[in-house]
Amino acid sequence: MAKKEFLSSPIYKNNLVSSDFKTTALLLYLKDDIKYKNFIQKRDKLRKNGDDLKLFSLEKKFKQYKDKKRIKDHKTLVQIRKVLSKYQNKAQMFLGGVNMIADDMIGFIKSDLVVFGSILLLLLITSLFVIFKEIKFVVIPILVSIVSVVFTMGFLGIFGWDVTVISSNFVSLQLIITLSIILHLIVKYKELASDDSLNQRELILQTVISKAKPSFFAIITTIAGFGSLVLADLKPVINLGYMMSIGVATSLVVSFILFPSIMMLFPRSAKPIRHNKSFSLTKICSDFVINHGKIILGIAILLAILSIYGASKLKIENSFINYFKKNTEIYKGMEVIDKKLGGTTPLDLIVTFKEAKKAKVQTSDDSFAEFENEFESNKNKNQYWFSPNKMNTIRRVQTYLKSLKEVGNVESFGTLLEVAKKLNNGKDLDTFELAVLYNELPEKFRNIILNPFINIEKNQIRFSMRIIDSNPNLRRNELIHKIQNDMPKILEDKSTDYRLSNLMVLYNNMLQSLFKSQIITLGVVIFILFLMFIILFKSVKVSLIAIITNIIPVGIVFAVMGFAKIPLDVMTITIASISIGIGVDDTIHYIIRFKEEYEKDRDYIKAMQRSHDSIGYAMYYTSITIMLGFSILVFSNFIPTIYFGLLTVLVMFTALMSALLLLPKLIIKYKAFG
Repeated sequence: MAKKEFLSSPIYKNNLVSSDFKTTALLLYLKDDIKYKNFIQKRDKLRKNGDDLKLFSLEKKFKQYKDKKRIKDHKTLVQIRKVLSKYQNKAQMFLGGVNMIADDMIGFIKSDLVVFGSILLLLLITSLFVIFKEIKFVVIPILVSIVSVVFTMGFLGIFGWDVTVISSNFVSLQLIITLSIILHLIVKYKELASDDSLNQRELILQTVISKAKPSFFAIITTIAGFGSLVLADLKPVINLGYMMSIGVATSLVVSFILFPSIMMLFPRSAKPIRHNKSFSLTKICSDFVINHGKIILGIAILLAILSIYGASKLKIENSFINYFKKNTEIYKGMEVIDKKLGGTTPLDLIVTFKEAKKAKVQTSDDSFAEFENEFESNKNKNQYWFSPNKMNTIRRVQTYLKSLKEVGNVESFGTLLEVAKKLNNGKDLDTFELAVLYNELPEKFRNIILNPFINIEKNQIRFSMRIIDSNPNLRRNELIHKIQNDMPKILEDKSTDYRLSNLMVLYNNMLQSLFKSQIITLGVVIFILFLMFIILFKSVKVSLIAIITNIIPVGIVFAVMGFAKIPLDVMTITIASISIGIGVDDTIHYIIRFKEEYEKDRDYIKAMQRSHDSIGYAMYYTSITIMLGFSILVFSNFIPTIYFGLLTVLVMFTALMSALLLLPKLIIKYKAFG
């Protein structure tokens, strides 16, 4: 009988126990943090009033408190896991919940920074030594990169900017930019070293002067690319824009101060850099431009078409469970809750009833006046809140929500009405019985059973749903709109208000904002870059060529994401900015070098070959080094980090190929400098 009750009761089935009666759950409610809520209320009030000085002071204190709270929450989870570990040999146990997910995500990010950061550093050291074969050209890029990142982190720390899941990759992105600057300087230095008449000071001076203009404009345009993120609707994305703008500017300043300063401590390089002429990617690319130019243009047009089609298949649907590998505790715990215990992602429907206007009752008999006044007074008491109209509405909404295939467990006052009907021999409790039940129920149990679902003072009822997050057919935005569109018919009373809330709505709104932000920021940054190219190159033709060269890699990345069904989410939204940032850097350096080479003999083909044999190697070395480093991110437990690593490798490769193949072909075909 007990088993039958567990499997059939609306309270227990697919909630406390699974339908196969092999899985159960313990639900822990953590105590409310009143101090945390007070901080948020004070912060919101100061933001509204525009009191920046007090806001800055409060946010600093709030950050300190959040750091302490994070440590405290982590210790709580450690204690819970310690308890669970004692019983793992008796049953299979998983820990779930938002607090645990947030804590483990921070752990994954920290682990990735330590483990993959160390491997990345080792790969960079190896790659730099293989390329340049000199210790100083290994030490300098690594040292400058570390100093740039530390300076930026210090600046962000002063202003109390938290590093979130979205902005956690700013270190990696700044590393890319810094390495690019330094490698361009080293390659130029090694190139000038072939002139034996220059001493070390003159060699360094010429290197810095020759790379100052292209590096400055490359960084300014990169800042414009990342700065466009401030137009987004999400504060973490906005903060990433500010972080990267500050970081990139810091990298430029630190690189141009530290590189010449450190180089002055070393003797002059005896030999210029020697490139492998037997098998050289830059040589292969220059030959391909000369012999197969039409194929390059044809492939570019085909890729542009595929990019548009692939981008149209981009989706913004994603789920928390898909952020993690299947062997992680987060995935296992969420999967069990999702498939056996009624779903994971919470979604609340709040229905607010409107009181009907009271009609004035006229009577000529004063003997009934006292009775009517007493009745009206009692009518306002809590026990008279349970009217037939409200109860019928609750039942209709409960039935409707349970019918949705994306919805798992539904809990509300309607659940209690179902249980009461079962206990009352299949008959619904009338309003009198509900009023008596409410009055007689002890306050302790009223707080547990009723208060989570009804608020008599505000005339509200709460329906608590849990969405099956692992459902491959789940479309959050469509589900939310469906419920919103269907509710007026279900409620029947136009005066009754309703709204959806909780984590599902917040997450969906974030995803929708990401999509809109991506379109807006991409359009704005392309326009700004075009204006900057006109200022830099003083030619509309060259500027158009530069923009086209940069748009192609972005399109390819979006196409790959669309065809591979990689969703646009909090991490992958940064890929467009990375594409433009890296692509712009290569484009500016190459065009400026091409123009310098062209002015020597005004021969486009020879200018292209010399450009590939000089600046092409700097671009090639930068790309290969970073691609090797970021490829190791595929071993992370955090799926967005894996996507970030793979897409960064793709970005580096497509940007390099676009700069070495499409860019020179367009310059030659349209006589850009003629």
